[in-house]
Amino acid sequence: MALDHRFVETNGVRLHCAVQGDGAVVILLHGFPECWYSWRHQIAALAPRFRVVAPDLRGYNESDKPRPVSAYAMTELVADVKGLVEAFGERQAIIVGHDWGGVIAWHFAMAHPEMTHRLVVMNAPHPARFLQHLRSNPRQLVRSWYMFFFQIPWLPETLLGLREARGVGKMIRNSATVREAFTSEDLCFLNAAANRPGALRSALNYYRAAFRGVGLTPKSWPKITAPTLLLWGKDDVALGRELTLGMEPLFTAPFEITYIPHCGHWVQQEQASLVNEYLLEFLDGASAL
Repeated sequence: MALDHRFVETNGVRLHCAVQGDGAVVILLHGFPECWYSWRHQIAALAPRFRVVAPDLRGYNESDKPRPVSAYAMTELVADVKGLVEAFGERQAIIVGHDWGGVIAWHFAMAHPEMTHRLVVMNAPHPARFLQHLRSNPRQLVRSWYMFFFQIPWLPETLLGLREARGVGKMIRNSATVREAFTSEDLCFLNAAANRPGALRSALNYYRAAFRGVGLTPKSWPKITAPTLLLWGKDDVALGRELTLGMEPLFTAPFEITYIPHCGHWVQQEQASLVNEYLLEFLDGASAL
């Protein structure tokens, strides 16, 4: 079955989705500053057994780009995913997320346990652990310097948008451990997606909304009830491995962590074959909800 590109209405916005395959729905949520294309290797691997839905998150690439920072609050991002599951006629889905998509996946699993069949997160710490380390771990605070820079109005998007957003692809490749995983064509695609009008502003508004919003506190994190796999590239330059330690009390269902050596932040692209192997093994038996 060929890759199908369609637009789906959800939560008051129209999201572009790449869709392929039949079976239980797997929703793939990309990170910053990417788009659905970041999952190209996983779509091909999962489609023979699942109905794979890889959206451009709101604000990205071909999806709608509401202007207000408040439009990128976590409650809105979670509601987008809920609407996607329902738009494909399902009550449950397998939720997979990387980076910001992983943050959304964590929150979705907590907010909608009844809709989360299984959960896979890649190089995105659980928000409870991330907040804890931002407050107590100076090394992680330094690693997260960019989040504070992104709070400045207009300047970050202006700098990232120079030369038709070529700096986006350069940043992705330079921060990778396996740089050869990104071809020139891959980087051109990601650059073009980031260069769409309003895309960089919208992507940065995720960080701005996170800093301004009032979300769950560390005392009120619901435990995750879906079987969960955390995949973690060990050489991530922005997120320390210590963020993954001591997570077991956050779950009531089976939880496992797999560390991937010789791999940076862009795990599903840097070590695509290995990630696909772990994904298929974890999802074995989940092709029919």
